[in-house]
Amino acid sequence: MKSHARVVVIGGGVVGVSTLYHLVKKGWSDVVLIERKELTSGSTWHAAGLLPLFNMSYSVGQIHKYSVKLYESLEAETGQHVGLRQCSNIRLARTKDRWDEYMYYAGVAETIGVNVKILTPEQVKEIWPLCETDDLLGAIQHVDDGYVQPADLTQALAKGARAGGAEIYRYTTVTGIEQKPGGEWVVSTDKGDITCEHIVTATGNFARKTGEMVGIDVPVIPVEHQYIVTEPHPAIVERQKAGLPEMGVLRESDSSWYMREENGGLLLGPYEVGAPCCYVDGPSDDSEYELFQEDLERLEPHIETAIARVPAFGEVGVKQVYNGAIAYTPDGSPIIGPAWDLKNFWLNEGHSFGVTAAGGAGWQLAEWIVEGEPSIDMMGVDPRRFGPYASRGYLKQKNEEAYANVFTTHFPDEERAAARPLKRAPCYDRMKALGAVFGSVYGWERPNWFAPQGYQLTEEDLNRPDVLLNENHSPALDDGRIVEKYSFRRSNYFEHVGNECRNVHENVGLLDMSAFAKCTIKGPGAESWLERILANKIPKKIGRVGLCHLLTKYGGVKSEFTVYKTGPQSYYLVSAGAFERHDHDVLQKLLPTDGSVRFTPVTTAYGVLVLAGPKARDVLAKLTDADLSNKAFPWLTGKRISIGHAMADALRVNFVGELGWEFHHPIEMQTTIFDLLMEAGAEFGIKPFGIRAMDSMRLEKSYRLIPRELSIEYSALESGLDRFVRLDKEDFLGKAGLEAWKERGFKWQFVTMEVHDVTDADARGNEAIYRGGELVGRATSGGYGWRVGKSLALAMVHPDLAEVGTELEIKILGRMHRATVVPESPFDPENEALRA
Repeated sequence: MKSHARVVVIGGGVVGVSTLYHLVKKGWSDVVLIERKELTSGSTWHAAGLLPLFNMSYSVGQIHKYSVKLYESLEAETGQHVGLRQCSNIRLARTKDRWDEYMYYAGVAETIGVNVKILTPEQVKEIWPLCETDDLLGAIQHVDDGYVQPADLTQALAKGARAGGAEIYRYTTVTGIEQKPGGEWVVSTDKGDITCEHIVTATGNFARKTGEMVGIDVPVIPVEHQYIVTEPHPAIVERQKAGLPEMGVLRESDSSWYMREENGGLLLGPYEVGAPCCYVDGPSDDSEYELFQEDLERLEPHIETAIARVPAFGEVGVKQVYNGAIAYTPDGSPIIGPAWDLKNFWLNEGHSFGVTAAGGAGWQLAEWIVEGEPSIDMMGVDPRRFGPYASRGYLKQKNEEAYANVFTTHFPDEERAAARPLKRAPCYDRMKALGAVFGSVYGWERPNWFAPQGYQLTEEDLNRPDVLLNENHSPALDDGRIVEKYSFRRSNYFEHVGNECRNVHENVGLLDMSAFAKCTIKGPGAESWLERILANKIPKKIGRVGLCHLLTKYGGVKSEFTVYKTGPQSYYLVSAGAFERHDHDVLQKLLPTDGSVRFTPVTTAYGVLVLAGPKARDVLAKLTDADLSNKAFPWLTGKRISIGHAMADALRVNFVGELGWEFHHPIEMQTTIFDLLMEAGAEFGIKPFGIRAMDSMRLEKSYRLIPRELSIEYSALESGLDRFVRLDKEDFLGKAGLEAWKERGFKWQFVTMEVHDVTDADARGNEAIYRGGELVGRATSGGYGWRVGKSLALAMVHPDLAEVGTELEIKILGRMHRATVVPESPFDPENEALRA
C-alpha cells in the first residue's frame, strides 16, 4: 500500500468510487480509495438503482442530469457493463396541487436542460397498459430516465479510475485520521498509514463514525427503506417474449411509491410514514451486505394503492423483501463539499438517492478540490447549510420526516414541523401572541406572516384531496387552529401579507431578524485583510456601513456581508442567517496565519429588530436622546444609542426600502426593546411584519439574494453589482478572475421584470423565460409587489435582452405570460424613502 497520495477517498460505494474516477478525469492520478470490505458492500449493493431526474433543487437537478449522461457513455469508455435501462420514468398526477408541482418543475427542468414530456392519461395507458388511468389528471415523463445496476456501475467507475492511475485498497479499515501542524493528513489503517493533502469521506452509513475521527458531527443518519420484488407475472413475461419495450418506472407520487419491472415481475418501493432511523451510532465494525427484518405492516396502505393502480401487482406472490439502510439528511438532499473548520477535508455523504447522484456528486467535488471552486451552484447541497444545532436527536426526527416526505407535494411555502421549535429569539412568545405564523431557517423560528386574531381555515377551505398524501397545510397551532394552506399559487395568506406591506409603507412595522449571522473582525490587520478579500471598499470612518461581497477566484459571488465599522481596526459583519456556518467557515479559512486578525462569532449574543416605515423616526424619537436627523444620522451609518433604558447599535439600513433602522442589541435586552417599541409605536400604527412581506418589498427594490440572483454561476457584474465591485482597488479576491470573465464576455445579465395578466400565480423563481419561443433565461425570484401593485420577477437573461422595455415571456405553472423588462427598483428608484 502507498505511504503517500494526493487524495485519499474513504468509502467504496458508488459515491466514493465516482469521486475517485472524477479526480482521475481532472488529471490527478496520485489518488487512492480505501474500503473496509468489498466495493458496494454498504448501501450500494441493495439499492434499487433508479435514476430519477425529477428534483425541485436547482443544485441536485444538475447533479442528477450529469449522472445520467455519464452512465450513458461509461460502458463504451470502460468496456464494463453497467446495466443501464433508459426505459423512461412516468410520474402520475391525481390532484391539482400535484399538477402545479409538475408544471413548476417542468420550468426548473427546462432551465437546466432536462427533457420533460407532458402525458395525458391515455398516453400513460399506451406506455403502461397494466396501469389503471381513469382517475388521473395526467403525468410527466422523463424519457432519458430509467435504472442502472448499482454494483455494475460501481465496478465500471472503478475500472475507469484504475485506468487513470488510481489505486483501490479493499478490505482495509481506517482506524484513525489526524492532521499534522503543516496541514497534511495522515490516514491510519490496519495495513499502514497514508499521508495525503486531501481527504474525501464517502462512508455512507458510517458517516458519523468517520466524522468523530476528526471531531465533526456529520448531519447524517440512515433510515430503513423497504422494497418488494414479486414473482414473474404472465402478462409481463408475455410482453418480454413479444419484444415489447419495458414499461418504464412508474411513480404514483400521491400514494408515495415507485414501481418498475424486475425479471418478469414487479418491484415496488414505498416511502412510508414511520420508517425508523437506523445505525444511529453507526453500523458494527463487521457490517457487510446487511439487511434488516422486513415490516410489511408499515407498507400496507401503499401496497393497497399499488394494487388499485396496477392490479397485476396483487396477482403474483412476493419473491423477496429488501429492507436496507439509506443515508439521510434533515432536508433529504446530500452533503457535498468542504467540511467546516477543517482544511482540505471533504464530505460526499448523506445520499438518499446515491446511485442517481453519484456521477454528478463526484464530478462537482472533484472540480471543487482540483480547481478550487465547483462550476455549478452547490449551496443546496453544501455541508455547511446545517449548523451545530443538528444534534443526534434533531437528526432522528428530521431525517425520518425527510424520508416520509420524499413523495409529498413540495410546496414552495411549505414549513415542516419535526424538531420544532428549536432556536427561539426572546421575542418569540410576543410575536406568537400577535399572530405570528412561523417558519424555520438554520434552526431559528421567525415569523413568516401574521394571522388575524382567531383566524383559522376550515376543512372546506383546505379542500384536501382524497389521496394517501393529502397534507396541504401548515401544522396546527397549539389550540388546534390551522391558519395556512400551502400552494404554488396565491394562497390564503396573500392578502394578509399585503396588509403587512401596506402598514410598513404607510405607517411603521417591526420585524425580527435575530437569525442573521453575525461576527466581529478585529486586530491590527483587520482593515487590510477585509480590503483584500472583499470586492467593495470597506467603510473607513467609524460608524459607516457598507455592503460588501466576497467573490470566488473566478469572480462569482460566494457571500454577502453588511460591514459596520465599530472602531479602529474593529468591524461587525452581518450575513444571511441560513448561511451562518458557510459564511463564517469561508472567513475563518481566509484568515491570515500571523494572528493579526481575530474572528469571533456573535450570532447568539445579539438579537436584531428592524423598525421600518415613514413613521419609524417618530417612534424612535420617543425612546432615545440621539439626534435622528439626516444630517446627524444619515443612511448607511450606525451608532450606539439608548432605547429607553436599553441600548443597541442602530444601523440605518434595511431590506425593505423604507425609512428605518436595524437594532442590533444584546440578546438579553430584546424583550425590553420590543415592548418599548410596540408601546411607543402604538399611536403611529405599529404592527409586526414577517419574512414574506419583507420578500415582497425586497423584490420591489430589486435587492439580490444568495444563491438566487447572486451565485458562483454568475459573475458579480452579471448580477448587476457594478457599484459594489471596485475594480479600481489595487487587488481583492476574485478581481483577476472577474476581469478575465469580463474579457471573455458575459452570458447573462440581471433584470427586473413586470409580469402581465397574472391572476392567481406569481413567479417563484426558476421559471423559464422566452423570446420568440427560444429559451433566453430563468427567473431567480418572483412575487407580488404590493406598493407598486404589480407582479414582479427578478431574472437572468441574455445581455442583449436586458434593455428596459424589452418584451419577453415567462412560463408560470405551464401558462405563458408576457413580461416586460422594467427599470431597477420599481419602488422608489431614487431611494427617497430610505434617505427621508
